[in-house]
Amino acid sequence: MKNQSIILRSSFVILLVGMMGIQDLDGQPDKSKPISQQVDSLLDRMTLGEKIGQMTLFTSDMTQTGPSMRDNYQRLIRQGRVGAVFNAYGSAYTRKLQKMAIEETRLGIPLLFGFDVIHGFRTIFPIPLAEAATWDPRLIQQASRIAAEEASSAGLHWTFAPMVDVTRDPRWGRIAESAGEDPYLGEIMAAARVRGFQGSDLSLDNTVLSCVKHFAAYGAAQGGRDYNTVNMSERRLREIYLPPFKSALDAGAKTIMTAFNEYNGVPATGNKFLFNQILREEWGFNGFVVTDYTAIPEMLAHGFAADSAEAARLALDANVDMDMQSGVYLDQLKGLVQQGSVKESQLDSAVARILRMKFQLGLFKDPYRYADTLRQQKTLMDKEHLDKAREVARESIVLLKNQDEVLPISKKVEDLAVIGPLADNRKELLGTWWGAGHWEDNVTILEGIRNKVSPETQIHYAKGSEIDGSSQQGFQEAVEAARQSDVVLLAVGESKQMSGEAASRATLDLPGIQPELVREIHKTGTPVVMLLVSGRPLDLSWADQNIQGILETWFLGTQTGHAVADVVFGDHNPSGKLPVTFPRQVGMIPYHYNHKNTGRPPSENKYTSKYIDVPNSPLYPFGYGLSYTQFSYKSLELEQDSIQTDDSISISTTVSNTGKRAGHEIVQVYIRDIHASVTRPIKELRRFDKIYLEAGESKKVSFTLHPDDLAFYNRKMKRTVQPGQFKLFIGGNSRDVKTAQFRVVE
Repeated sequence: MKNQSIILRSSFVILLVGMMGIQDLDGQPDKSKPISQQVDSLLDRMTLGEKIGQMTLFTSDMTQTGPSMRDNYQRLIRQGRVGAVFNAYGSAYTRKLQKMAIEETRLGIPLLFGFDVIHGFRTIFPIPLAEAATWDPRLIQQASRIAAEEASSAGLHWTFAPMVDVTRDPRWGRIAESAGEDPYLGEIMAAARVRGFQGSDLSLDNTVLSCVKHFAAYGAAQGGRDYNTVNMSERRLREIYLPPFKSALDAGAKTIMTAFNEYNGVPATGNKFLFNQILREEWGFNGFVVTDYTAIPEMLAHGFAADSAEAARLALDANVDMDMQSGVYLDQLKGLVQQGSVKESQLDSAVARILRMKFQLGLFKDPYRYADTLRQQKTLMDKEHLDKAREVARESIVLLKNQDEVLPISKKVEDLAVIGPLADNRKELLGTWWGAGHWEDNVTILEGIRNKVSPETQIHYAKGSEIDGSSQQGFQEAVEAARQSDVVLLAVGESKQMSGEAASRATLDLPGIQPELVREIHKTGTPVVMLLVSGRPLDLSWADQNIQGILETWFLGTQTGHAVADVVFGDHNPSGKLPVTFPRQVGMIPYHYNHKNTGRPPSENKYTSKYIDVPNSPLYPFGYGLSYTQFSYKSLELEQDSIQTDDSISISTTVSNTGKRAGHEIVQVYIRDIHASVTRPIKELRRFDKIYLEAGESKKVSFTLHPDDLAFYNRKMKRTVQPGQFKLFIGGNSRDVKTAQFRVVE
């Protein structure tokens, strides 16, 4: 009887192992097998409820509530009903949550931890719009690499970045998170960020998954109002708004986030055209798709879904794999499968994509590999990270005006006024989405200036006013400080809450009483340099006419004060260029350099496309930015004046530094297809290069344009290169250029 019992138990074990396939008895995959086999084997063992759990993402921030936060998210983790958590970071905390998933659930599937690491984790870099002003993808990749190292040391696996939405409307607060108005610049920056976040090998414990957002056309929100509807043709979608997404995916991005807006009458989160046709079929994307915050039930408010169950079905039919925060998948998918409204195989495909990422991150080999307290202590706010943040910050600054060479200021200036609500303000410098940054770490503008000037310099500081408000109580002190000084540094602009998500503005003026403060300081007659702290282009028409110097400093992050001082006092020659047009008035918006010409281009003739009350030109064009030196361009030289449709063309020019200082110049190449089967923009950026020239030095700069650089979508929405005449432009911005022409022939 005893031997028979042993035989029966042995037979049961053999049967169990056979049923488990390549799974170990504890439910963990056989790590010697390929990831695809491990995923399939794990899927075979999962119940319907466990699959739905993997498709569910909840926040750990209990101050935020959603339809399913009625249940404690930690209890749901223990039940195997959560596959990912966001807003949980810190190696000790994520280890605690991970331990629940590994030790207290049947299969022990590790959690994925995500967070909005937008422009740095603890060491905060400039906002993405400012980083784009560097026109330096190498720097952006380095900044993103540091962000990934810090975030991963704090237990994070996944960042909801980069945001690659192209936008031409500075009223939209989320322009601060973007690379601006141009698809090509957006492509370059998107790829750099992905490479920085993900590194060369996702299995390394200092990498994080990138999540490209928001798919698609979110940046075209009507009226610049966040979450608003989008009126978008397929042509504009493919030509303007999709290229940065494709570039990010080509760089290796593994996840993508849905947008809040609709496209062609269908909310993005349930849009099969976007996610099935373009993303999956045309682009072959095999990563996973996550919704934005509660986007699935928002299809009810859109008037697209009748109830939560239909919303869940619509999202799943569009191959949306993971539900962020709403709990709709958790509440509705089981019933939909049982009713036959959705197939379990649809869930299997979604879960397989999610599990594959967890395997690639190495979480099944060691679920705690990102939760190393000692590594976290060594990594956060490392000196090398701070040095890089300072470098990126000063490269992001754009010199917009420098009348009579008011800049740079001598470090030996006798009396210097530092005025404005943002001059000694530590809290506002991080900008939108400041990650795990601590405002206490920030170097204020006033601190940076004090650390830079001579001990003999008298600094006269006055706040002047609040950022937003109507009180002029501080004006007199500010005016007196200006009158005592040789030059004024006037730090004005927005608070960090005035740009970013849900921070749309109907005007682009300086907030509150600040315009009056600027005018009062100007009246003193003391030369003024405006230091503009903002997350978007602002209306600077009056300042451009009246203020001697203007520096766009954006929100520069942790090292703001040092970076600003480096530029103000000439230790760094500014080289930033605008990634977005600055309009003269808010009424001109949307205004962007790569617009169409129309049948009546602007001219002196009244009946042409223009305004009658302001010049029909930008205040500062796309690609614009001054230097403390001057650069000149010789004529544009072409290798040949005629090419075939499948040929490339090489072009070159000689750039000279004609000033007295060494500096960097960003050489920009634009094209125009003069005549085509569909209308084309008057200019399109196609190449750029950041070069360094000593004073008096000249350098030949060459570029090669390939057939795809000349291609566009024809009337049948197929990319093609058509024969015809092309115009080339080269220069230091989109307005001031040298030109040449060539022909494309069959």
